[in-house]
Amino acid sequence: MSKLLAALIASLFASVAMAQASAPAATPAVTKAEAKADKADAKAANSEAKADAKADTKVNKAQAKADKKKSDASADAAKTKAKAQAKVDKADASDKAKESAKAEKTDAKADADVAKTDVKADTKVTKAKADAHSDKTKAAIKTEKTKAEGQADVDKAAAKSN
Repeated sequence: MSKLLAALIASLFASVAMAQASAPAATPAVTKAEAKADKADAKAANSEAKADAKADTKVNKAQAKADKKKSDASADAAKTKAKAQAKVDKADASDKAKESAKAEKTDAKADADVAKTDVKADTKVTKAKADAHSDKTKAAIKTEKTKAEGQADVDKAAAKSN
């Protein structure tokens, strides 16, 4: 651990010493290009943050909607199962076996409907997450492009001044 710490401190001092090396004086054109690039970078970063927030909001809405559909489906299934069981409980002794079989069939159908609803809801959430990831990636690429263009403009201004 102490070796790692010593290496980090040594690299810090080395980078500080290199940073203090005298840089060539910046011309007004270079300064103007740097300011323009910084402004564009800030605007791009802000745009990327907005895109990220918007994508996250879409995912959260999709997740909430899916959770509501799942809970509604479960409640409907529970209600259907309760009705079927009530019929079994009301049935005469002679009809009890028949009603019990119907209730089991109804329970299985209700469970299948819940599972189907869950899968559909989860699929929509997964799609929303994929779309959000795509949107975030596009925004990040756009930001990197803006930064690269700004740096190219600064380099171009510096080359002209030399």
